[in-house]
Amino acid sequence: MVPFKVRLNPGESIFEQVCFAATRAILAGELKPGETFPSVRSLATALKIHPNTAHKVVQYLVQERWLTVKPGLGTLVAPPPKARSGDRKRLLHDDVEKLVVEAIRVGASLDDVLAAVAEQWQRLQGLKAVSNDH
Repeated sequence: MVPFKVRLNPGESIFEQVCFAATRAILAGELKPGETFPSVRSLATALKIHPNTAHKVVQYLVQERWLTVKPGLGTLVAPPPKARSGDRKRLLHDDVEKLVVEAIRVGASLDDVLAAVAEQWQRLQGLKAVSNDH
């Protein structure tokens, strides 16, 4: 069983979707530092994805410091990593540009986009607060 939700959308990278779902769960507090992360085999089986993709996901999350490998214990959730230099610029320029382009493409207004960002921000913070209460 995978301790976080993943909605696999056809036509999108399975690898990116699973990595996003895992990082979202860590930031929301659904996965807590020190908890065991699913093995490659259990991740592949539960999500019905290729084991190579599951391995790539785990390796990426370890490389990006979301997970840590402890001999004898397995792969554990790490505290959310500190931002690296360039992360903020990439987010606030490149990723926002992609969001704006896509919003314009579908006819969303600036107010629609700002409201959606605020809603997602509140939802993620709300999940984190709820999970910290347990």
